[in-house]
Amino acid sequence: MMERRACVIWMLLGLFLREAAAQDLAPEEVLNCCEGDVLFLLDSSGSVSSYEHSRMLSFLSELLLPFSLGEDQVRVGLLQVGTKPRLEFGFDAHSSQKSLQEALRSTKPLRGDTNTVDALGLAKEQVLRPGAPAGARPGLPRVLVWLTDGVKPGDVRGPMAQLREEGVAVLVVSTGHGNYLVLREVVSPPLEDHLYFVDIDDMSIITEDLRNAIIEIIRAKRINVRDVSTTAATLQWRPVLSGVTGHYDIRFGPVPTGGGGGGGGSGTSPSTGGGQYQRLIKSADSSSTKLTGLKPDTTYTVTLTPESNELSFSPLTATFRTKPELLSPAVVTISESGETSVRVSWGPLQPQTVTSYFIEYSALPGGRLQTRTVSRTQNSTLLENLQPGTTYLVTVTARHASGTERAMSVKVCTQEVTPALADLQLTTVGSDAVQVDWKAGDAGAARGYWLTWEEQQQNTIGGQRSSFYMPADSRSTRLTNIPPLARVCVSPIYRTARGDGLCCTAQFHTDAQVYGYQS
Repeated sequence: MMERRACVIWMLLGLFLREAAAQDLAPEEVLNCCEGDVLFLLDSSGSVSSYEHSRMLSFLSELLLPFSLGEDQVRVGLLQVGTKPRLEFGFDAHSSQKSLQEALRSTKPLRGDTNTVDALGLAKEQVLRPGAPAGARPGLPRVLVWLTDGVKPGDVRGPMAQLREEGVAVLVVSTGHGNYLVLREVVSPPLEDHLYFVDIDDMSIITEDLRNAIIEIIRAKRINVRDVSTTAATLQWRPVLSGVTGHYDIRFGPVPTGGGGGGGGSGTSPSTGGGQYQRLIKSADSSSTKLTGLKPDTTYTVTLTPESNELSFSPLTATFRTKPELLSPAVVTISESGETSVRVSWGPLQPQTVTSYFIEYSALPGGRLQTRTVSRTQNSTLLENLQPGTTYLVTVTARHASGTERAMSVKVCTQEVTPALADLQLTTVGSDAVQVDWKAGDAGAARGYWLTWEEQQQNTIGGQRSSFYMPADSRSTRLTNIPPLARVCVSPIYRTARGDGLCCTAQFHTDAQVYGYQS
């Protein structure tokens, strides 16, 4: 008798310590592993006593305590079954354990009939429907956990089948031992992990198993690879070990083709088909790392395994392909274009793979070919002593250490020489005419001249204005019928631009003297 009493005391003490330990967990940190929406369907009808209802709620409190709640993690809803089912709180109601635990403690039973069929209809059409107002999140796991006493649940086979067909995982906890055939039909496989029969006073026995079953469904089973370049990539994952002792074991290597491939590896990994792989170890609070030393245009497999003595995690795997190598020069640009020089630039700069750059340039058509070689660390050069107003073909060739060469050509035009006029003189003729004479600049090859005169009034420009073109062999003209004060300008016109002009102001005097100006 004493032994039996001691056994009971130890069982109660063990149960107390287990519940106390659960309360001591760090709720926001321990299970930062999952993302999904979990709806609990709680039998709250007249067949369930107040004591049983209270025990079920205590069971839910212990079951959910370690989960991290929030929009990007786990969300929980509670739907009670009675004559008229009631949604106690939806997925958007609680983002903290404190709020959730208070809501569970304040939940009251409904009583009445066990109208499970209507409750499942409400769950399907509103709560578990992705994208519905306050409903489930699209693309994330959805779980329905049905807590029942097994008494006359109604014909739930059809509604449960519809939920499973729509991707909802169904788990059942029964505190009665009837309707086994019905309940085994409604749960999602595997049956041994998703169907539980337990006495109301022993529900804590299944807490860990049910929690692990839910975690297995809603565990964040994805890692992301971003910022992929020719030789590197960034790996991101959910920090499932945050708050837990452990580390992340990361292994990555090229997917073998035929006889396998090398990745600068440190071992052989089953996840990469036996090929060489690289290995990284990251701390428990890490959520990203950079993978370097990759080969261009190569498919890689990366496996991330959270290692911890406290919790068990499955490895996460992703596959990605690096970008093809962008051999220099991939782009050639021209800047600082002048009359006798241009600056040629190219990229990308690849001093690790390029030994030198070779530049060739010649005037088109059929000009003399000129060359120069520049350092592998140089991505521009100034070409000088060029002919003005001439089109050149410039070719930049990168000599790679591998022995390959890559070249790119561009056309560039030097600026035309556009000298200004050398001299401009005005001679008044009578009271309304003026003789205009000018001299072309040095090396001038003007294709014509542009003449403009404009009336000046009280030291301001305004009033009448006139412009006209003169042919290339012109050096003088006479303007008639112009105002007493008129500013006359002559500009040379070249093939690509207008040169600087000269301007003089005509002033009429009775003695018709000459007024010559250089402006």
